[in-house]
Amino acid sequence: MPAIRRALISVSDKRGLAELVSGLADFGVEILSTGGTAKLIADAGVPVTMVSDYTGAPEILDGRVKTLHPKIHGGLLGRSIPSHESQMAEQGIAPIDLVVVNLYPFEETVAAGNASIGDAIEKIDIGGPSMLRSAAKNHERVAVLADPSDYEDFLAEMKAGSGGVSAETRFNLARKVFAHTAAYDGAIAAHLSSVELATKGKAAFPKTLTVQWEQVMELRYGENPHQGAAFYRDSRSPLPSNSQRPSIADAQVLQGKALSYNNILDLDAALACCVEHKPGTAVVVKHTNPCGVAYDASSIKEAYLKARACDPLSAFGGIVAVNQEVDEALASQLVETFLECVVAPSYSEAARATLGRKKNLRLVALPELSASTEDSSYSMRSVSGGVLVQASDFARKAIDDVQVVSKRKPTSDELASLDFAWRVVKHVKSNAILFCKGQQTAAVGAGQMSRVDAAKIAVMKAQIPLRGSVVASDAFFPFRDGVDALAEAGAVAVIQPGGSKRDEEVIAAADEHGMAMVFTGMRHFRH
Repeated sequence: MPAIRRALISVSDKRGLAELVSGLADFGVEILSTGGTAKLIADAGVPVTMVSDYTGAPEILDGRVKTLHPKIHGGLLGRSIPSHESQMAEQGIAPIDLVVVNLYPFEETVAAGNASIGDAIEKIDIGGPSMLRSAAKNHERVAVLADPSDYEDFLAEMKAGSGGVSAETRFNLARKVFAHTAAYDGAIAAHLSSVELATKGKAAFPKTLTVQWEQVMELRYGENPHQGAAFYRDSRSPLPSNSQRPSIADAQVLQGKALSYNNILDLDAALACCVEHKPGTAVVVKHTNPCGVAYDASSIKEAYLKARACDPLSAFGGIVAVNQEVDEALASQLVETFLECVVAPSYSEAARATLGRKKNLRLVALPELSASTEDSSYSMRSVSGGVLVQASDFARKAIDDVQVVSKRKPTSDELASLDFAWRVVKHVKSNAILFCKGQQTAAVGAGQMSRVDAAKIAVMKAQIPLRGSVVASDAFFPFRDGVDALAEAGAVAVIQPGGSKRDEEVIAAADEHGMAMVFTGMRHFRH
C-alpha cells in the first residue's frame, strides 16, 4: 500500500482534528489547508501550508473560491499512469494522497427553522463536495475522510501499514463519501423545493424528496419465501423531524434467530402501540394488529396475562411488547405460549435464564421503549411507481377534551377506560372496533370492509364477557346498526370521531340503549 505523503484538510466539524493531524505529522505528511482549519492545525503545533500559497492563487469572492484550482483537483484526480504523471509534471502539479473534508452545516442551518433563503444559500458548500468527489473518484490512489469517527481507525491502519491504507479501505471510504454528498445534495434540493419565494414561507412537503437509507441487514426473505428483502434505517431524511420514538432499527437482538421481514413489521406495530401507554403495559400483536393490550399497576406479568386473555388463540405465534423490564415472573408466563419475539427495555438475569430455554424465541432489547414522546416525524409507504408521505399519526386527543353527545354522561371509570381504548384502537387496522373493560382489551374487530361487521366479529371472537364494556371506533358510524350491535353485546359507552351525516341517528341509538357516547373529532384510519 502506497504511503500517504500529502494531505489536504478543510473541515467545518473540527472534532478529532488535532489528534488526526498530529498522527499524520508523525509520518511526515505534508499538510495543506485553508482558513480556520489551518489555524487550528498550526495551534496544534503541526506545520501547515495555506492552499493559497500552494496554488499561488488567493482566496476570492469572500471565500467562495479557495480550492477550485488545477493544482488541487489535478493533484486529486491524477492517476498513477505514465500519461497522467507526465502531464502533472509539466503543469507542476504534485499528487495529493489524502483529503479530509466535511461540509458546511447546511442541514443544521435550515433545521433551526429561522434561516433566510440567503443564509441557506451561503451554507451550500461547493469546494468541499468537489474535493470529496474528486478524491473518491480516484480512490485507487487517494484516501478520503468525511467523517471524524473514522479518524482513529484510519491512523491505526496507517501505523500498521507503514504510512498507507489498503485499497479496500480507500474503496469503503469512497463509497461512504458518495453516500454523504448524495444526502447533502438531497437536503439542499428538498429545502429549496419547499421554499416559496413569493410568500417567504416554507411548504410542509418539498417538491423534490431524496431520502437516504442505510442497510441494517439483509433478510432471509420478505413477506413470503420467494421474495428477497433487506432492512434499512432512515439515516438522513431531509424532512423536518424531532422524532425521539424508539425504532426497531436501533434494537439489539439478545437471543434467537435473525429477525425476519414479518417480525420487523410486527415489532414496529407493537412498539407504536406500547409507547402510547404508561409503564406497566403489555401489547400482543399478530400480523400488525393488536390482539390484546392491558395495563396493570401490580405487575407486568399481570398486564401480560390480561393482554393475552383477550385473544389467546391469536397470541400463538405473536409478538409481545412490554414497556418495563421483563422479570422472572413474566418470563415464566411468556414461555408457556409459542411466541416469535419479545421486545422490552431490558431483561433481568433470571428472566434471561428462563427465556433461554426457548432457543428460537427472539429477545429484543430497546431501552427507549419505556419512553412516551410526542413526535413530529413522517411515515412513508410505497405504491407501484411512487411513494406516499404523511405526518405520522402520533396525535392524541385528551379525554378531557371529548364532546359528550349522549343524554347519559360517562362515569369517571368509563372515561378512563374509553381513554385507554382510544389509545389502542388507532393501532388496529380499519375498519376497527375495540371493546375494553377497565385497562384491558376485551375484543378486537379489525380490518373489515364494513363497521358493523367489525363489531360483529369482535363480539364473535370475544373470550371475555362484554357486559359493562366500553368501545372505541377508529372512525364514525355510518349507520346505527353498529351501535345496536355493540349494545346487544353489553357495551355501555362508546368513543368515536363523529362526523357522519347520520350522527343524529347514531346518537339516538345510543340514547335508546342508555349508552354514553363521546365524540373526539379526530379519526384514526389505519390502512
